[in-house]
Amino acid sequence: MHNVIILGSGRSGTSMVTGVLAKAGYQTGNNYLGQNNSNPKGFFEDYEVNTINEDILSLVIPHCPEIIRKQFFPSMTYYRARWLARIKPGIAMKTKPSINERIKKIISSKSFCYKDPRFSYTLPVWRPFLDPKGTVFICVFREPFNTAISIVKECQDSQALHPLKMTKNIALKVWLYMYQHILRQYEEERDKSRWLFVHFNQILTGEGLEKIQLLTKASVDKTFPDKSFNRTKIQEDTMPKKIEHIYKKLCSLASYY
Repeated sequence: MHNVIILGSGRSGTSMVTGVLAKAGYQTGNNYLGQNNSNPKGFFEDYEVNTINEDILSLVIPHCPEIIRKQFFPSMTYYRARWLARIKPGIAMKTKPSINERIKKIISSKSFCYKDPRFSYTLPVWRPFLDPKGTVFICVFREPFNTAISIVKECQDSQALHPLKMTKNIALKVWLYMYQHILRQYEEERDKSRWLFVHFNQILTGEGLEKIQLLTKASVDKTFPDKSFNRTKIQEDTMPKKIEHIYKKLCSLASYY
């Protein structure tokens, strides 16, 4: 089996993709985040992986005291909520020796499958430590408006996210910036056969599961995806041109038409 890094905006199906691989013998984490109503089968996110990524993002996102953030910058993300950060393309990730050592330790497992929306930004820091022949990347995505609406609902339902002002337009920027960063990483990749782009709906129909199995060389759990969890209705809003361009590019890479 190949090691796997799963990328994509939160609320795009990344947990579902990790779930189909969870029983294949992968190390997916030792300290999972809990379940909730939006992810009743679990997030499949390791606490230390998330913490490493939070610490990487802390190096490029200015610290703001909470009392000031709430009053003047209510949509600015804070520690543990940076899976919703908005980092413009062109901003380079930073690291430090202590972070690098933690990355080396957590990828020492022979077969790992790690998922975190923050990877969409932090992957450049992890890349130098990943086996170039033994690691593959799966980028999961879904319709931008559906993702944005689901993000807003998550912020409304989660007590930990209540301090964060989230709107559909802000969530769309999260979606846009994350996939712009991902596509830049893909474009810089020499061996593009290591990458798979898959639409949320392709997982539900089974088409994407075959592609995941072929890429990872691992057995997937075809019973894990549950169509009843696809509760967000497709929106008919006109997409902003930048978002439409990125979405069409993702669909093309996933052969989703």
